Amino acid sequence: MTDPLRDLIEGSDLAGLVRHVERLAREREWDGLVALRDRCREAVERGKQVWAPAEYAEYRLALDAPAGYAAAVVADGKGRYGPGPLWEVAASTHTFAELDPLLEAPTVRALVAHERAIRGEDVSGADIDPSIVPVPLRLEVWEPTYPVAVYGPDRADFPETEGTSMTWTELGGPAEREADDGPADALLELVRPWWEDSSGHAEAVQVRGDAFGAIRALGPRRVRIAEVPPDEALAVMVWAGASGGAHGRRRGTPVGRVNAWWAVAELLGYDEVPADTTELGDELATLRWFRWDPGDRVGGWSLHLAVEDPEDGVAWALTAVDMR
Repeated sequence: MTDPLRDLIEGSDLAGLVRHVERLAREREWDGLVALRDRCREAVERGKQVWAPAEYAEYRLALDAPAGYAAAVVADGKGRYGPGPLWEVAASTHTFAELDPLLEAPTVRALVAHERAIRGEDVSGADIDPSIVPVPLRLEVWEPTYPVAVYGPDRADFPETEGTSMTWTELGGPAEREADDGPADALLELVRPWWEDSSGHAEAVQVRGDAFGAIRALGPRRVRIAEVPPDEALAVMVWAGASGGAHGRRRGTPVGRVNAWWAVAELLGYDEVPADTTELGDELATLRWFRWDPGDRVGGWSLHLAVEDPEDGVAWALTAVDMR
């Protein structure tokens, strides 16, 4: 009896294996998809370079299969070579109520719960360890509706927030740099994978002065710039903090939200996120937020942000770019 799958694996026919995965998913042959994954993994141990079809099979199980199959492939770290972590892929197409009874790892349960909360599901009754994702298991009234990852069979999209229109502005002289006491590092943490795991670069600065002087301290003399509301600034920080840039591993929207909250807390002078999150939202509005652009972006990933504390006379600016 012929075994078409064996022939594809032994021939290292990657295109054929991908088509086989697509057919099994289209016909909802989930057990067959699990078997393909397992046989490809066994072949990898024998030296066959068929790990990519195995990864793609798990991706389609997380994306398309019923919750039992999706939960079985979801684990922290899974999806390393795919467009996003498998827990985020599964949470994009399954409710927390469907997945919760099937998830054993506390970290994965917490991440899935927060992803579903960001997507609008009421998970307030979930028994989640709050130390794993140390932000509320709901969106606060002062938070925006965050753009979320859109996963499909053959592509993934990570939409950005629609931005305020910027205008060209000549900057004055650079402000005096100060030693960073935490906020600049917190801003850099938003884009750490861009320069640590990919080919990008980033720089953040703290100055005595205003946001324009902070941007000028980074080098540009003329930029496109716009003052933006706090919720827009928060949305772009979450978008950046969720990403992996061009080549780094995507961290997921809940992780981006944690990183953005931490950056806000640092900018406001907190050692940790305050228990009264309403107070955090009120103080967020006391800062002046700016999005800017040096005008030389040609595709890829970029984040240019400046923040000013008028009361204390201090400001910060971040520039980060990771080209495709």
